[in-house]
Amino acid sequence: MKAAAAPVLWLSDVTRADLLKVGGKNASLGELNANLAPLGIKVPPGFATTTQAFRDFIEANGLGNVIATALDDLEAQRSSLAQTGELIRSAILRGTWPEEIAHAIRSAYAQLCRHSGNERLGVAVRSSATAEDLPEASFAGQFETFLNVSGADAVLDACRRCYASLFTDRAISYRQSRSLAALEVAISVGVQQMVRADLGGAGVMFSIDTETGFNQLVLIDAAWGLGENVVQGAVDPDEYEVFKPLLDDRTVTPIVGKKCGAKALKMIRSRSRAQPTRNVRTSLAERTAYVLQDDEILKLSRWACLIEAHYGCPMDIEWAKDGATGEIFIVQARPETVQSRRGAGALKTWHLGKTGAKLLSGMSVGEAIGAGAVCVIEQPRDMARFVDGAVLVAQNTDPDWVPIMRRASAIVTDHGGRTSHAAIVSRELGLPAIVGTGNATRVLRERQQVTVSCAQGEEGAVYEGIAEFDSEEIDLSNLPPTRTAIMLNLANPAAAFRWSRVPADGVGLARMEFVIGNQIKVHPMALVHYDRLKDAYAKRTIHALTAGYADKTEYFVEALSRALGRIAAAQFPHPVIVRTSDFKTNEYANLVGGAQFEPHEANPMLGFRGASRYYSPQYREGFALECRAIRRLRETMGFTNVVVMIPFCRTPEEADRVLEVMKENGLERGRHGLEVYVMCEIPSNVVLAREFAQRFDGFSIGSNDLTQLTLGVDRDSAQLSGLFDEESDAVKWMVRRVIAEAHQAGAKVGLCGEAPAHRPGFTAFLVECGIDSISVSPDSFVAVKQCVAASEAAAADSKPDPMRDDLKPGTQPGVPATAAERMPL
Repeated sequence: MKAAAAPVLWLSDVTRADLLKVGGKNASLGELNANLAPLGIKVPPGFATTTQAFRDFIEANGLGNVIATALDDLEAQRSSLAQTGELIRSAILRGTWPEEIAHAIRSAYAQLCRHSGNERLGVAVRSSATAEDLPEASFAGQFETFLNVSGADAVLDACRRCYASLFTDRAISYRQSRSLAALEVAISVGVQQMVRADLGGAGVMFSIDTETGFNQLVLIDAAWGLGENVVQGAVDPDEYEVFKPLLDDRTVTPIVGKKCGAKALKMIRSRSRAQPTRNVRTSLAERTAYVLQDDEILKLSRWACLIEAHYGCPMDIEWAKDGATGEIFIVQARPETVQSRRGAGALKTWHLGKTGAKLLSGMSVGEAIGAGAVCVIEQPRDMARFVDGAVLVAQNTDPDWVPIMRRASAIVTDHGGRTSHAAIVSRELGLPAIVGTGNATRVLRERQQVTVSCAQGEEGAVYEGIAEFDSEEIDLSNLPPTRTAIMLNLANPAAAFRWSRVPADGVGLARMEFVIGNQIKVHPMALVHYDRLKDAYAKRTIHALTAGYADKTEYFVEALSRALGRIAAAQFPHPVIVRTSDFKTNEYANLVGGAQFEPHEANPMLGFRGASRYYSPQYREGFALECRAIRRLRETMGFTNVVVMIPFCRTPEEADRVLEVMKENGLERGRHGLEVYVMCEIPSNVVLAREFAQRFDGFSIGSNDLTQLTLGVDRDSAQLSGLFDEESDAVKWMVRRVIAEAHQAGAKVGLCGEAPAHRPGFTAFLVECGIDSISVSPDSFVAVKQCVAASEAAAADSKPDPMRDDLKPGTQPGVPATAAERMPL
């Protein structure tokens, strides 16, 4: 396309070096055109007015003095913010275009129309400021965008309105907070060919997790129609999460999160010049369908990685899909300005204590907790009645709300996703927010005391009253190195990315039953035999949960593999040991539809649990679903760092039966590098350690059950709590014995109980025994890491025991010193 004369530049002729000429947004679009279009990234054609054109417009209309006087009056409190903004905007909107600028814009628009073959081409007209989209001043959503503008006169009018948006109340207030002079920021206007997203879909994506700062993730939000609804938080969008390091492998699909949003509205084109876009209700089919297919999700994710690599920082990107052609375009790209600037040396954690009743839940933004009196605001014009420190409750927010948001202790909205305006600004302000609750403005009452908690993963909750809560800083800097691997116990996939900042050596225990109980909620056999269910309520519940799945078992497999995929991604490429389900029969029975498939047992702790279920006709089909999920996790999604662990395996013969069932379901030990561990929690696992080591690649000592069964003490009995002791000589004998026998057989040994977190002496004992790994809860990591380092240093300084070689460099721990110590009895 031939370059237009100044004061207009074609985006194809612009780069980042032209930021002062065309503002941050347009400079970025030009950069994408110049450098990333050859790599396959598509950007709609368009042009930009220069910032000099803006200054010429201001000068030609004599607006400099008007603006300066109005802002002086505001500073001296002779006029209000609203009066000041209205005065300046009205003056700009009355301004006339200098002939040269008007001619340049008309000519460029005509050329764009000819290029498209449409003489009244619909275009997007976007403000682009010189101080916008910078790390130190994002100006998120401060300036105006106008969609589906058609005709040269309408384009000129939209450009003038973009100029006026430099002086909205919110923009004036934002510049004051950043100490920027009135005309220190100049406006360029980008005019781009509209993508027919009104017939397709659009949204936002980030090349970093917006809540935790986990930089190995692409987060995509999507809705039907034009993308403004996603940005403004007017809809609850689809959300997709993709693991970046595996995107280069075209044989796998590393989508670790996929949630279908309500998408109640879609923005489409209107024939009205006064209102060129409008919202309409979506159909049931649209609300229940995903906007993007997997191949489109992966394409966008790869584009996000290319854009991030080119800019050298995490990016905030807007995209649109043309419903007529199926093509996808990037329409904006800017640096992410919150998580990428966060320090990495410390991790602040929040602890929620006693709470009142849970009132509602939604998507959490941030990781903090806030509390205060509810203030329900319907429109920004009502901001005068907002009380500082209150909890702001609204349907959704846009940039006009920022002055109120700054004064809130927390924010709760009915609509919106993690890339909505409310979410973005809350992060920038460091406020806890819960978006997409659906009904906060109806449920919460004016002046009601509530607590807003975003400290428990991706789902946030609002509680009645002021709860007990506190916070602490976990210092992650200068942690000592250790020979012993220190791993994490993780059960909640929603919190996995948050703990990725902890420099752990992997996950020593990921509890599958937590995912089943909290996310899937359905007994696997009730999905396999849905038609046989007798419980009408369970049948209705399962029907609702599995909506959209032709095969109800696919609901279980997909949900389980994606949830575990989040944990695997958070620690990739370190090993993540996934324990297959270890519910007791009474716990399985509490799952939806579970009562029909579970026997009643007097002592479920010692009953039909763990390995014995997996080959039993009563659960074998359910275990097959677990195997399908793990196989998908490893082979389809690409997380080969996942290790399988079998719980409560009583005998070597039982181990053989379980391994055979796994093989029948495509999980063969050693195939594709698959390792299989066994829980060491029964005395027989110690007594027959050599036999178990021939069948498994490693042991994970479950100190709670091993102590319980060694001492014959119910771990849950208050009357016997004084007898439950992991440091009992009998238990320590068991631990030392299994480590020695396993190492002699070439198997690894870890411990995944909580004893090391509160018993430094026990930790030192494990180090002395030469244990390979210790797995603890994330909040205990630093203390255990430091204790292990001290214990290893003390062991190195002490005189070696001539009967043991486990502490010599380059050797495996040896067998116990005496034959008597090696005997099982």
